[in-house]
Amino acid sequence: MKLSKRHEGQGGQSGLAPYRDINRIRNELSRFFQDPLAVLQPSPTLFGGWEPNLDVYEDKDKITVKAEVPGMNKEDIEVSVEGDMLTIAGERKEEHEENKGEAYRSERYFGRFERTISLSEAVDAAKVQANYKDGVLTITLPKSEERKAKQIEVQS
Repeated sequence: MKLSKRHEGQGGQSGLAPYRDINRIRNELSRFFQDPLAVLQPSPTLFGGWEPNLDVYEDKDKITVKAEVPGMNKEDIEVSVEGDMLTIAGERKEEHEENKGEAYRSERYFGRFERTISLSEAVDAAKVQANYKDGVLTITLPKSEERKAKQIEVQS
């Protein structure tokens, strides 16, 4: 399914639309520099479609990622970790309701999405947890024990 925004509405775009496009360009550049051959793969999100907004937090023991994916079932969300890359993918299905009439304004996105981010440190993939509640996906990624800073006692 091709991702597309069904209707921009009349009277212009939201004041945040240019920033979304800048973020998409930044993500594509980041993807290119992480994998130069990625330019050969089509990008589903550059100037079209949708991707969830993310917050990423880090402390000494873990990385926490929160993604906004409202209106989805947990069965429609996929989370994977490969090396230092976290991928969140899924599909928001369009609601079909009879007797709705014609859409005057529709700004919600439907279709498949995929969002991949580079993690700042190696994580223990076997201990990753994902929780979905009230439209927010929270992924807890414990840092790998080998990569955690260790305090070394100085001896004389």
